[in-house]
Amino acid sequence: MSTNKQIILKKNPVGIPEITDFDTIETDIPEITNNQILTKTVHLSLDPYIRGVITGRHIYSEKVNVGDTIVGRTVSEVVKSNHTNFSEGDIVVCSNGWQEFGVSDGEGVRKLDPSLAPLSTALGILGMPGLTAYAGLTVYGEPKDGDHVVVSAASGPVGCMVGQIAQIYGAKAIGIAGSEEKCSVVKNKFGFIDCINYKTEKIEERLKDLCPDGVDIYFDNVGGETLDTMTRNLAMHARIVLCGFMTQYNLDSPPPGPNLGPIVGSRATIRGVVVYDHYDKQDDFISIASDWLKAGKIDYIEDEVFGLENAPAQFCKLMRGENFGKTIVTIQ
Repeated sequence: MSTNKQIILKKNPVGIPEITDFDTIETDIPEITNNQILTKTVHLSLDPYIRGVITGRHIYSEKVNVGDTIVGRTVSEVVKSNHTNFSEGDIVVCSNGWQEFGVSDGEGVRKLDPSLAPLSTALGILGMPGLTAYAGLTVYGEPKDGDHVVVSAASGPVGCMVGQIAQIYGAKAIGIAGSEEKCSVVKNKFGFIDCINYKTEKIEERLKDLCPDGVDIYFDNVGGETLDTMTRNLAMHARIVLCGFMTQYNLDSPPPGPNLGPIVGSRATIRGVVVYDHYDKQDDFISIASDWLKAGKIDYIEDEVFGLENAPAQFCKLMRGENFGKTIVTIQ
């Protein structure tokens, strides 16, 4: 333990990020002062929102500039502590970013119980993606027994949780994904009643067969043409939950918006979910979701690579839409 490997931004990406936009450096492991902890990264979460942070369009994070370490949530082990609330050996969720070691004053750091679930789930179904799905669906979607719930990016960490939670609430989950393999997993592993392959099928035609009375809840993770299509296929008093805009993250400027006229006709509502607004529900969610996981009511898939040096390639793969499940980098 002598140096700290970091991944920094080498140049601002144009469109979909490339490996050459990043660089690997080594620096001294930082020293800590009073009320600080030094943590060693175990798992690093890669998420589409990081693309918005790099361009300076994320609503809460400051822009990552050239030369800065890329941001990101991590599961880490406390290796040194000058903080009364943390001890060496504690496993925590923190924000080390793309580096092997990080320093924190404890704000926003949460201890984990390693016996509760695999540690990496704290970055996925029991972490920010899971809470996003839970809060977005239950608070804004308000699922009822028999509702038809359609979810885009259904094989991803948010989408798969939305569908599984919807079914726990008695709704019927229908996914949208980009390959036969992903659709197969959405149906056979996550239990959705069906999944539409948007690359080979016409979404609107399939929706008329699957939801003849219209879609009650649409949980949107992609935006773009899919959102436009969904507005034309809503049930009366439908609820649209806007969560992610995967089709826009690599664009320099936003595309034209959808025609919102059908929203009026269906008396629908549109709500945007921002996970930071729902941290007050985090403890309850983790307790509930942990029980669901132990009972086999929810499942998950991880797209995992090993070694921090592989983070740029894994992130570029994510931003091309080629990931399969929650994107994780495990530090060996």
